[in-house]
Amino acid sequence: MEDDDEAHKLVFFNYFLDPEDEISKKLPKEILFRIFSYLDVVSLCRCAQVSKYWNLLALDGSNWQKIDLFDFQRDIEGPVIENISQRCGGFLKLLSLKGCQSVGDQSIRTLAQHCHNIEYLDLSDCKKITDLAIQSLSKHCPKLSIVYLESCVNISDCSLKAISDGCPNLTEINISWCDLVTENGVEALARGCHKIKKFSSKGCKQVNDRAVICLATYCPNIEVLNLHSCDSITDISIQRISEKCLNLRQLCVSKCAQLSDQTLIALAQHNPLLNTLEVAGCHQFTDLGFQALGKNCKYLERMDLEECNQITDLTLAHLATGCPSLEKLTLSHCELITDDGIRQLAAGSCAAESLSVLELDNCPLITDATLDHLISCHNLQRIELYDCQLITRSAIGRLKNHLPNIKVHAYFAPVTPPPTTGGPRPRYCRCCEIL
Repeated sequence: MEDDDEAHKLVFFNYFLDPEDEISKKLPKEILFRIFSYLDVVSLCRCAQVSKYWNLLALDGSNWQKIDLFDFQRDIEGPVIENISQRCGGFLKLLSLKGCQSVGDQSIRTLAQHCHNIEYLDLSDCKKITDLAIQSLSKHCPKLSIVYLESCVNISDCSLKAISDGCPNLTEINISWCDLVTENGVEALARGCHKIKKFSSKGCKQVNDRAVICLATYCPNIEVLNLHSCDSITDISIQRISEKCLNLRQLCVSKCAQLSDQTLIALAQHNPLLNTLEVAGCHQFTDLGFQALGKNCKYLERMDLEECNQITDLTLAHLATGCPSLEKLTLSHCELITDDGIRQLAAGSCAAESLSVLELDNCPLITDATLDHLISCHNLQRIELYDCQLITRSAIGRLKNHLPNIKVHAYFAPVTPPPTTGGPRPRYCRCCEIL
């Protein structure tokens, strides 16, 4: 549908806005600018090559308020960003340079000097960017509210201190995989940016309890928090987040192995609006913690419990009765889960109304009976069954007969090939089979 819309726009241009056409000459320039404003970057660049008149219209800064150069990341060099910055000036509000690894500090400094109204900036994976670039943004761009710095490996605490000083309207920041960032940088950021709603520091090993407690103290409006692989954090910091950030909707603490059921109990007590919980690899969680969640977190939609290997069928019973909105559930490597747990899940209101994705990889105790129980889950769209040794093709076939649109991902060991009797040896597929 979107492609059709773009095609119709270009047909309109070719028919009505030919510079030699009388209609094109008579239309006010303001109307032409408005028409061009609906085009994306690719279409504007094409139009700019038609004629001098179209070039003037297409490259006017007012048409370049939102720019996403992700599709061109391999070709974008620093001078291109500098030219765009000078052309757009104060019009530019959104810019994505994700993956543009040739872009360095000088380009971002030029951007900051010319585009002081920018609000959204994605510099993810721009590995040449350093603290100098972020300091320029802080100095010239006070309206910045969303900044992505994921995998900007040269970014340090100095950048977060600069953002704290110059960007008081910040609502969202991603510093995932910025290994140089420590608790000092996060504390400085939190002290100056009280409006933060989304914070991600995935893979930042130096983000610890002190950093998270500072976020809870100074940024009570946090709704989305991603601490994946910040493995030094403990229950005390997540308890503080749950107590202070009452609007928390999404939490990822996967690979934070020091957390215990006390974390889940605190979330259940203080965050009833929680809809996404990712706790993969949190080995200390047990049925007790998920019992509390099942009683109080009625709006949970997505849960990743991979490698929570202490949970049993009792957890599934609690989720089945307490979480009617559950859409995606990951139980991979939960080795104590049995057919009876899936039976209880399938009998719950979530399975009948919302459950669409169920991941059961490496659950060795489930058998064909599990798939028979899931036949009643009419909204189920995908199920993962890799390395479930007791599942057979016949049970998968029965499931697909009842749910013809379901995608079943399973693995079956290849049959031992017969001895060759001459001729070329037959080829046997050893990859995962998607049924």
